Amino acid sequence: MKVIARTDEYTIYQKRSGRHGVKGADKRWINGEDKVRILLEHKLIEAPKVKAPEPEAPAEEAADAGAEEAAEE
Repeated sequence: MKVIARTDEYTIYQKRSGRHGVKGADKRWINGEDKVRILLEHKLIEAPKVKAPEPEAPAEEAADAGAEEAAEE
């Protein structure tokens, strides 16, 4: 692994696969939201894209179909 950045609080490594690892000053790996925040600060990754909400039309159609079936009985 190659050292990309080193601070008093953590060290950022680049793995051979191109991914990044962040090790804290206590020699433990940092994962999750903290790792993402650190990598975003150093502009090593882009912010995750937020998925657009799905349209609610299919859910309304399913509710309408259930109401139609109940009305037929």
